Amino acid sequence: MASSTATPLRPGIALAPISARRTRLRDVPEMRWAAAASVLFLLGLTAQFSGAPGWVATALYLACYGAGGWEPGLAGLRALRAKTLDVDLLMVVAAIGAAAIGQVLDGGLLIVIFAVSGALEAVATARTEDSVRGLLDYAPDTATLLTDGEERTVEAKALEVGAVILVRPGERIAADGTVLGGASEVDQATVTGESMPVDKLTGDEVFAGTLNGTGVLRIRVDRRAADSVVARIASLVEEASRTKAKTQLFIEKIEQRYSVGMVVATLAVFTIPLTFGATLRDSLLRAMTFMIVASPCAVVLATMPPLLAAIANAGRHGVLVKSAVVMEQLGTTTRVAFDKTGTLTRGVPELAEIRSLDREYTDDAVLRLSAAAEHASEHPLAAAILRAARRRGLEVPPAEDFAAQPGRGVSALVDGQLIRVGSPTTLLPTADENTTAIIETLRTRGMTAVIVLADGTPIAVLGIADQVRPDAAAAVTALTASTGAAPVLLTGDDRTTAIHLAARVGITEVHANLLPEAKVSAIRELETGGARVTMVGDGINDAPALATAHVGIAMGGAGSDLALQTADAVVVRDDLTTIPAVIALSRRARRVVLANLAIAGAFIAVLVTWDLVGHLPLPLGVAGHEGSTIIVGLNGLRLLRSAAWRRAQQAHEVARVSP
Repeated sequence: MASSTATPLRPGIALAPISARRTRLRDVPEMRWAAAASVLFLLGLTAQFSGAPGWVATALYLACYGAGGWEPGLAGLRALRAKTLDVDLLMVVAAIGAAAIGQVLDGGLLIVIFAVSGALEAVATARTEDSVRGLLDYAPDTATLLTDGEERTVEAKALEVGAVILVRPGERIAADGTVLGGASEVDQATVTGESMPVDKLTGDEVFAGTLNGTGVLRIRVDRRAADSVVARIASLVEEASRTKAKTQLFIEKIEQRYSVGMVVATLAVFTIPLTFGATLRDSLLRAMTFMIVASPCAVVLATMPPLLAAIANAGRHGVLVKSAVVMEQLGTTTRVAFDKTGTLTRGVPELAEIRSLDREYTDDAVLRLSAAAEHASEHPLAAAILRAARRRGLEVPPAEDFAAQPGRGVSALVDGQLIRVGSPTTLLPTADENTTAIIETLRTRGMTAVIVLADGTPIAVLGIADQVRPDAAAAVTALTASTGAAPVLLTGDDRTTAIHLAARVGITEVHANLLPEAKVSAIRELETGGARVTMVGDGINDAPALATAHVGIAMGGAGSDLALQTADAVVVRDDLTTIPAVIALSRRARRVVLANLAIAGAFIAVLVTWDLVGHLPLPLGVAGHEGSTIIVGLNGLRLLRSAAWRRAQQAHEVARVSP
């Protein structure tokens, strides 16, 4: 059992990539010392019962004490110097005490089981530490830089934002960026957890460390190596294990008092029978046994392994939880608040409808003329029109005399016609009833209406809207079922658009036209009413609300740096259905913690009662104490398995479909 005064799992827990390398047992120092102690104990046992001279067995047992006990003993002395009573030291003292009264074999057994227990914990910790190193190893050291058509190999960490790199088939992508040319399928499992490769075309985002498939890609670097998603995830997860959950803090708070009380009780168990005529050997043996079985090793190990294992598992499936505190708090969520743009929607406007006003112009003709007029514009709505034209495979003709007027729109000569595209209010202030009705209908449905004129005559109204994420409705339904309350929408957008979006995804409570401070006030109002709010957002304007909420979750794909840093958790691949899943995983981790505490408490109660009321053999006490520690540790580490995430997904799926 590792030191009870330190976090049971060492700093360095990280999300584990699908194929992260695994630490070999022989590479863990604790495992080597435990193996040495075990071998020496078995040799001593063999010597004792094979008729060898007594000093041979004694020497082997003492060597076993040294191999298995020097490290925890040294750690315990250091803790004692810092005025902290360490359970490790108590275990070593108990073993030495057993040897002092002639129970050398029993003391050796305690040392061996104690060392093996600590070694198993160290192995589990090392395996999770491999995750960070493995994740960082996926990013290549070099990249092929394109400069004026020439290729040269450079260090990936030297790539600047705006540089263009070439990625050939089978190579790993060296930086986060945007595809400028080419088409390929990219395996993103190391970053997003997606099981299947994702098709990448011009304009798509790619991540450092992901594996290119069969095509050649030209990629513009959007983030420096130190700011890539891979580096950011690794850095943030490194910080996760440095925090302690409230349950763990409570346990550590009472642990010192408990340990002092245990020492006092041990002295009483030794002196009282001795006072009433018991032999020194029997009194000391009973006291040593009591010290062992009353030690709170299993209680200390009950909390952090399940929570840190859940953090690693969630990270492997695309959700970065920054601390054990957050993982514990997620399970207590009773209400979820969503931002709209970039959270429930993709944050990118798309052409949704073309409403013709002139029969001479087909939809394709309208789109062709509009795209030509907007070709030189940098406005997001212009980009939506151009993307729609490309998707339809339309040939966009050249435009002349392009002019843009902020707030009004653009104009250009296309095929001899003056095409104007822009705001209906400014371009067509006196529209007829039919056109006005179409514009109002589009606006009521949450779209931005754009009028298209040819030589001054309105020919069509375009409806442009931010697209709802396909998984938004399912996530809202699942969260409503699992928390017992429907999510709430907090947005700075206008109320008409917000209500339309909310109706599409199943949200009934809408707060619109909110400035950042108003979002904070809305969350405080919900929490004042007794709710524990988890806020989900992506933008800079969401950062105050993310910081105020019980738990803040940022959308990692489009999230601003401020939102990502402020949030307590990050959805790396922008999959909203992972939010109810990670809440379900948190609740399972909390149940495991409670089960561990019950197991540990039951073992201690039974063993202590047995020792005080009857006669508990020292070997059996050792086996029971260390056995409970191992059971609790392994029970918590079950949450590392992928099956734990699948069960969390199944839990929210069941909740979603339940009446």
